[in-house]
Amino acid sequence: MIHKSHILFPLVLLSLFSSNTIRVRSQGSDLKSHIISCGSSAEGETDSDGRKWTTDSTYLASSDNTKTAEAGYYDPALPSKVPFMTVRIMSSATSYEFSVPSSKRLLVRFQFYPTTYNSVDSFNGVFDVSANGLSLLKNFSPFITALALTQAYIIREYSIVPVQSGTLNITFTPSTKREKTFAFVNSLEVIPMEEIFKPTDLIGFRGQTVDVQNSSLQTMYRLSVGGDYIPAIKDSGLARTWWDDSPYLLNAAYGASFFNKTFLGVSIEAPANVTIKHTKDVPEYIAPLNVYKTARSMGPNPQVNVKSNLTWVFQVDANFTYVVRFHFCDFQNTLGNQRTFDIYLNNRTAEETADVIQWAGGIGIPVYKDYATHMNDKDGDDLLWVGLHPSLATHPQYYDAILNGLEIFKVNDTGGNLGGPNPVPSKMLLKADAAAQSLLADAA
Repeated sequence: MIHKSHILFPLVLLSLFSSNTIRVRSQGSDLKSHIISCGSSAEGETDSDGRKWTTDSTYLASSDNTKTAEAGYYDPALPSKVPFMTVRIMSSATSYEFSVPSSKRLLVRFQFYPTTYNSVDSFNGVFDVSANGLSLLKNFSPFITALALTQAYIIREYSIVPVQSGTLNITFTPSTKREKTFAFVNSLEVIPMEEIFKPTDLIGFRGQTVDVQNSSLQTMYRLSVGGDYIPAIKDSGLARTWWDDSPYLLNAAYGASFFNKTFLGVSIEAPANVTIKHTKDVPEYIAPLNVYKTARSMGPNPQVNVKSNLTWVFQVDANFTYVVRFHFCDFQNTLGNQRTFDIYLNNRTAEETADVIQWAGGIGIPVYKDYATHMNDKDGDDLLWVGLHPSLATHPQYYDAILNGLEIFKVNDTGGNLGGPNPVPSKMLLKADAAAQSLLADAA
């Protein structure tokens, strides 16, 4: 997951350190969440959302061959100084160790701010990250990723199957494919969570399912569809961030009838007289209520809607299977077949005649549906298309579709790997980066 636009440029190269292994000792109950600001010396610092962060130094058995540093520049696109302005830099394989509940799935989240730290340039920060042998990141470059995606910082989040041994080891290993590389991280979170996955139908392969419950996953996207950005502090227990969906929406502009100002993709909000609550089937930890209180529909013109799809497009890694979770809550209709629609993943039908009211049992009741799709390595298979289209077969009262939230998860492959390639910066960005470096050199 990524966000916050800004382009970063390399400044100074790193001096090397020698080898060591760090062990992090968890403290307190196994059910405790570990919210760590890496490289910080201030215990209990709070970020702009009021979340408290602990230092990683209190967990270390040894700090040989690692160093802490402070960022030389605060990018205004950062959400907070904590935990981004401090970092732990590692020149060799370095492991964090946590005592965790053996029966709980684990949410593991990293944040990386690729900038200059005490004359150490993150350009050479290229490394692998693994968790108990599961490969999370391979040859990962936060700098290249941020440059390619024009982001100030990078978030990587995973949901890992329960660790039966009760000990979770997270290991950072500098890449051996380049010289003078190192690993770095600004924050690390390990949060025990409930099991939120189950076997999921694989679209396009009748009768086949993906054993998601026994798989580890990477969060690729988490969107509040039609609603506002939802910060971690307003999530329902897991400190997840829900982003605006509009950057991924296709055809969010005038529909076929320009002069009548007909729109495709309009945001709607639950009226005050409709109460939305979590249910037994959709408990609080699935998503916060704010996700279900807003939505995106196709718009009021049925003539335009029946000729169109409400479509989102996402960049993903080829050669992986993805679980796409749709969050629904119809707060406008009260009866079945008032609004029914078809759901497509990459032009394959995931669901025909979806009827949120019938699924949920009434107005204002949340429901979610999961579908799995496999992405090959052919041209265009790095794009995942999500489409909704009014169902014509059932002749609904309204030719429309609705969606409240969307999550996309990458499933580990059979080799126990979740690592994908770094994105490739465009020629325009590389040219701009070179020009910026030249200006900085002239000014030095």
